[in-house]
Amino acid sequence: MSLKIRRVVTGHDEHGRAKVLLDEQVKNVISKRPGHGASVIWSSRGFPADNDGDVDPSGDSIGTTIENGTVFRVISFGPGVMPRVHRTDSIDYAVVISGEIEMELEAGRSVHVKAGDVLVQRGTIHNWINKGTEPCVIAFTLVSAKPVTVGGKALAAQG
Repeated sequence: MSLKIRRVVTGHDEHGRAKVLLDEQVKNVISKRPGHGASVIWSSRGFPADNDGDVDPSGDSIGTTIENGTVFRVISFGPGVMPRVHRTDSIDYAVVISGEIEMELEAGRSVHVKAGDVLVQRGTIHNWINKGTEPCVIAFTLVSAKPVTVGGKALAAQG
């Protein structure tokens, strides 16, 4: 599945003035299951994030999240995308760019979201179900978080 995303990243020249470091169509689109395409736009390790240098981390091998870091990723979920029920040790900020999709939670709970909607995913079990006829594209920023604890029990990341 192809993602047509333009990525513009800024940096600094040798005099400390702002410049455009990258202006390109993303090249690192991966698909780990049918109906899915994802591109890491940028990532960081450690808090606070380090804005020094010009090294582009988007080609690094990154799992869903980075412990003590951030991941900015754009994902396309095609109609009938294969399920991936999961929980992350992160707080995820998401913006639906185009299309619509069901965010399926536990115990038969779900919420329908569409272009322009925003979500905050706080370490809950979830899955994305596209019952429509068009892909749904969502931009996610995942920020490392402690595992969720409910009733004194830690809920581990999974999936």
